[in-house]
Amino acid sequence: MKKNIILDLLIDNIKTLFYALVIAVIIRSFLIQPFYIPSSSMEPTLLVGDRIFVSKLSYGYSKHSLPFSPPIYNRRVLATAPNYGDLVVFKTPADNRTDYIKRLIGLPGDKIQFINGKVKINENYIIRKLVSTNYEIRCGSSNIEVNAYEEILPNGSKYIAVYKKEGSYQNSDVFTVPKNNYFFLGDNRDCSKDSRYLSSVGFVKDINLVGKAQIIFFSNDTINGSMLNIFNLHNSFRLKRLFKIL
Repeated sequence: MKKNIILDLLIDNIKTLFYALVIAVIIRSFLIQPFYIPSSSMEPTLLVGDRIFVSKLSYGYSKHSLPFSPPIYNRRVLATAPNYGDLVVFKTPADNRTDYIKRLIGLPGDKIQFINGKVKINENYIIRKLVSTNYEIRCGSSNIEVNAYEEILPNGSKYIAVYKKEGSYQNSDVFTVPKNNYFFLGDNRDCSKDSRYLSSVGFVKDINLVGKAQIIFFSNDTINGSMLNIFNLHNSFRLKRLFKIL
């Protein structure tokens, strides 16, 4: 009798765990997915240690919406095109496995060019306004001084981009964005591998889009503070960033 009760409890627990796992996979694959920001390439918009929710609904679904990107279908389903300024998580074309998050700058057919550090989209410079000089930003394990600019994209989307006056990427040939592809930049221009670097990132196919960043749900400074040190929590948690809409 006792063995039957124990067996029934074990089966019930296994069923509960299985259903919970199925629900978690469905939510993660089709609704929202949490992501951790490990690098400074999107500062000051996203900081190292930010945790964000990414909407899978925003652009429809592809194999990369599912865990481990199973090769079951090579097109997007219920596709909706992203727009200028969106913060997009995508799989890097180099390995179709690594998650990157960058800002969408170029749509299919756009011509992108860098001239003296300024960005041109289809022969028109991105509108920019100097916000701050000697702005300190993180780049890897170091801090660098940069200028901060408010940039305005063709659809009116505004954001802050930071880079040195002389910049690490001054001039380029014209990038013509292919059909069904997109061009992305990091907001921290001197500390970002993005579509400017064709061998490592380059143009990103629409099937590689994972979702749109929506909100910061948690943030802690993993360099200047640690959650493991109870006496240093005030240097770790970034309360002002909690539930910040992106």
